[in-house]
Amino acid sequence: MARASESGLPIEPVYGPSDLDGWDPEQKLGEPGGYPFTRGVYPTMYTGRPWTMRQYAGFGTATESNARYKQLIANGTTGLSVAFDLPTQMGHDSDAAIASGEVGKVGVAIDSVDDMRVLLDGIPLDKVSTSMTINAPAALLLLMYQLVGEEQGVAAGALTGTIQNDVLKEYIARGTYIFPPKPSLRLIADIFKYCRAEIPKWNTISISGYHMAEAGASPAQEIAFTLADGIEYVRTAVAAGMDVDDFAPRLSFFFVARTTILEEVAKFRAARRIWARVMKEEFGAENPKSLMLRFHTQTAGVQLTAQQPEVNLVRVAVQGLGAVLGGTQSLHTNSFDEAIALPTDKSARLALRTQQVLAYETDVTATVDPFAGSYVVERMTDDVEAAALALMERVEDMGGAVDAIEQGFQKSEIERSAYRIAQETDSGERVVVGVNRYQLDAEEPYEPLRVDPAIEAQQAERLARLRAERDQKAVDTALAALKEAAADETSNVLYPMKDALRARATVGEVCDALRGVWGTYVPSDTF
Repeated sequence: MARASESGLPIEPVYGPSDLDGWDPEQKLGEPGGYPFTRGVYPTMYTGRPWTMRQYAGFGTATESNARYKQLIANGTTGLSVAFDLPTQMGHDSDAAIASGEVGKVGVAIDSVDDMRVLLDGIPLDKVSTSMTINAPAALLLLMYQLVGEEQGVAAGALTGTIQNDVLKEYIARGTYIFPPKPSLRLIADIFKYCRAEIPKWNTISISGYHMAEAGASPAQEIAFTLADGIEYVRTAVAAGMDVDDFAPRLSFFFVARTTILEEVAKFRAARRIWARVMKEEFGAENPKSLMLRFHTQTAGVQLTAQQPEVNLVRVAVQGLGAVLGGTQSLHTNSFDEAIALPTDKSARLALRTQQVLAYETDVTATVDPFAGSYVVERMTDDVEAAALALMERVEDMGGAVDAIEQGFQKSEIERSAYRIAQETDSGERVVVGVNRYQLDAEEPYEPLRVDPAIEAQQAERLARLRAERDQKAVDTALAALKEAAADETSNVLYPMKDALRARATVGEVCDALRGVWGTYVPSDTF
């Protein structure tokens, strides 16, 4: 009897040659590092060196987060990944009324370049690659990073890293948007242009399916809606006058890795193949790097359980293995206690050690794409690809990703998938160890890490001191220039934005200046 995959596709008990009748290896697979990149974007993959081991971290003040980053680097992390608190993500200062109760809770509070300087103190920006999970105000955080690099004497051309900068998925699944879609896309195009001229090694966007998956998207929905967003960004940049090969090599993606290894491996392979063909056939990209879907993976936070949290160590190891077998370029492994609170130093170290065991104690790095030619994986890759393409066609029929968002299509589809998962869990059809099967009569006590509520007052004091010390006339002049650039669609807003941040304008002040010109997004419930 066939089981259904996470995408609702059948998984047969046995696969064989008949499941690949008419299957053309050259067309479907190619060689590792060659079109259509099903087998991976690089010829040698992990046989030369393992993936970049990033650990997503950030909480409380910049000082506390800086200490955690230094610990992670000492433990062997090869790339930083910065989590920002909700006020920062929404473009508000820590002393704003709307920020009350959220300062430093789900990430680090960054109000100005002063905080960014503390966050990166003692971290050599010419040697460390940094990923920043920030979307609507991504330009601000990138420019602050550049300003601190300049203070360290690091040329902008030597800075490497990624900003998530994917606002379309915020309208679909996550909600930390600020501006309406049109100016948000204009800002992204400005970032593409700025980085090509000023920070050429920076990955300008990480188009994210992870948060859609966390909201309940199936694997097929995850890659369909993510790639549809990617197509919208490429169209925006081309419409702004950029040649596709000038920016496409710096695009990257961000996906989840669930415990269902086979479908996850198939998902990653299908995503690479679809993207390569879209970039070649729709956009006429000629640079092979423009065709490569390079991606970061994070293990599935939504599958972590507060019950018997140590079992999450097993889940994370399985999920990490799926990401590696699927050919990820970088990986974050969740800490086992994240369903309860912020990770402790010990649990964060264990999460990193999980990656190191996969890289150095297993043989999965000894050969490229070990699942190539597997009857089940190749068939599942084709099935996930077909399901994703069908969803992408529906998005196109609505006019593209933005129009589909305005009609609520992606959100509605993801909610249906999430409801199905919840029903299956409640009924016991979907087994969750420790939750609906193999429970304990009483959970063992666990002492989580807590954020000090005094942080909010400390940040407010820092802001008061900053406003008292800075040249307010210079700030006002810079913010006025930013508003003028925002109103002129031929201007790139990042240059006056950088001037304002250098003058010590705050995140809230810069975002308020843009809100005054562009307005804010109000979602509709029309679909």
